[in-house]
Parts: sequence; C-alpha cells; structure tokens
Amino acid sequence: MPRFPLVLLALAAVLLPAAAAPAVSPTARSSAPTFNGGVYAIAHRGATTYVGGTFTTATANGRTYPRERLAAFDSRTGKLLDWSPSADGVVRALAATDDSVYAAGDFHAVSGERRDSLVRIHPTNGAVRSFRHTLSGTPYALAAGNGRLYLGGSFTQVTGERRDNLAAFSLTTGRLDPRWRPVADDTVHAIAVTGPRVYLGGGFHLVGAVKGTLRLASVNGTSGVVDPAFKPRVPAEVRAIALDPTGVHVATAGRGGRAIAYSYAGALRWQRVFDGDAAAIATAGGITYVGGHFDNACLTERNGVKGGCVDGARPRFKLAAVTAKGQLASWGPKANGVIGVRVLSVNHVAGTIEAGGDFTMIDGADRRRFAAF
Repeated sequence: MPRFPLVLLALAAVLLPAAAAPAVSPTARSSAPTFNGGVYAIAHRGATTYVGGTFTTATANGRTYPRERLAAFDSRTGKLLDWSPSADGVVRALAATDDSVYAAGDFHAVSGERRDSLVRIHPTNGAVRSFRHTLSGTPYALAAGNGRLYLGGSFTQVTGERRDNLAAFSLTTGRLDPRWRPVADDTVHAIAVTGPRVYLGGGFHLVGAVKGTLRLASVNGTSGVVDPAFKPRVPAEVRAIALDPTGVHVATAGRGGRAIAYSYAGALRWQRVFDGDAAAIATAGGITYVGGHFDNACLTERNGVKGGCVDGARPRFKLAAVTAKGQLASWGPKANGVIGVRVLSVNHVAGTIEAGGDFTMIDGADRRRFAAF
C-alpha cells in the first residue's frame, strides 16, 4: 500500500441502504468569498486557499473586488487576500508547493506576462515567476510530487517536444522532464500522486500501449513506466481522482455518473450511481464526497438510456457522500444549477470540504461558485 504523508493526502447488483451522516456539516460556511463566474480549480498552501476559473470578481464581507480568474483567501476566516495575478483566459487547474502556485488553462498571458497555458506564480505577492513553456492543446490537470510538476490534458507538444497528453517538469529547474514521458492515447482529465505512484484518469484507452489501462492507470512517478498489476475496470470516462489509505476513488461521466472505489491492486470495492455526471471527488475521515451534475443517487447500479435511475433514487442535488462500505450517507447539501459542482477539495487546516463550480446557492443561501462545509 502506498504511503501517505501527513500533509496530504464482480459488481454488486444492489447497493446498500443509506447510512448515518458523516462528521462534516451540510451547512456551508458564510465567511467564504463568492465569485461571479465558475470555480474550476482549488489548491492549498498552509491556511491559504487558491482558486481558479472563469470569474472576474470576488465578493467578501459585502464588498466586490476585481479578481481575474485567480484569487486567494484565508481558509480559516474567509478573508480575501491581496494575491491577485490576472489571467486572460480560463484557469482549469492549480497546484501549490512551498514556494509557488502553478496554474494551467486557456490563458496566453498572466499579469501582462506572456505565458502559454502554464504559469508559475509567487504564493504571497502574486508575481509571475520564471517558468515558461508552450503547449499545443488544452491542459486539464496538475499535481506535484517526486520533485516534479505533472501535467495532463489534450495536447501533443510541450515547448516543441512531443508529449502525448502527459508531461512533467522539474520543480527545481522548471525544465521539461526528458525521462518522464508516458503516452496516453486520449485526454487526461485527472492526476493524483502518492509516494512514487502517479494515478491518471481520463478518456484514454491505453497508457504506454499497456492493456488494462482503459480510463485509469498507475505509472511510476520517476520513470513513467506503467504499473502492469493495476488493472481496474472502469465503465466510463474518469473526471477526477482522490486517494486515501484504502485505495483509489474516481468520479466518472457517461450514462449517468458514478463514484467508484478501487483497492491499490485495482479490485473494485464499491460503486454508487447517479442520474448525471460525477465530476469531482474527495475523501476525508473514511467518507468519500462526490460532486457533479446529478440530482439523484440511484438505489441500485441500474440506470436508463439517459442516465435516469431505474430502481428508485434518493435526492442528492449536485453533492453526495458515501461511506467506506459504499453506503449512501445522509449528508446532502443542495446545490443549484445545471453544471453544479466541478471540483471538491479537502482543506486539512480549516477542517472543511470545499466545493467549486457553477452553482449560485447552497440550500437556498447565496454561495456563488464556492462553498466550504
């Protein structure tokens, strides 16, 4: 089983009945800032929460401030920080290290500095730092570990060198890693790191031409070599990955969304089915939190052509929680909107689960595009 540092982190026909609610409150904190556009990415560095997306303003304590697709706030108090680099396009992914915040997206410049889809930013003063690459496509995922920044998306080149939807950079020099270059034959939407293992999720069929890597794969964090023993069976495109000591948890799209838990050997542990895409997933305290476009959690694994639950459902509006045994928990704050929740993150300093997306209300209260529970 992979080691987790303290600072991080045959199908059953009928699912188990609802269980007791997890410890996290379903009531969203009122102190968190709100945003006038979608929140696509969340990252943490100490008590600071960084967010990225499509927004151009943030509102805190009744006042609205310009924030061009990037913002930061104190996760304990909700105070909006002065950190305000401006991106000229959508920010889709974030990763924070001790000395930097990395962002990836559809932008071409940040704070007036030319940056093509990737940027390194000072974590406290917001200055654009040395780290400059070009990308022939769209990035969707960032993760840091093993002395590297890992990038996933839909692209064929990085700084003029061939890279098939995956790349890595040295956190020390900023250079493109010449060694770590696994090949995914289609889009990578999610990356998660624990120790020497890097987990990849997306719409790909193969990674490194290795059979059994459909939509979810594990590769070595230094060499990029595929772990041939990890061969989970994933029924639909993976949109997000969460890791904990028990295994690998994924959120999938497809005909109705799914939250699925696998062991580190790739064996299915449990799955829950929803009537819409599952786009986000996070784990804390033995509970798996799921976000997406759904309005219901199905009582069984069967759903119809358009994803609707066949054998009954319990309402879960864009947010749900599942116990370690695969039982649907009673935690279910109601988020609105069509797209709903895009990203979930565990904030260990504040002791909260954070949600970002395109919702504007949680249980009828104003929580535009961000909520902390």
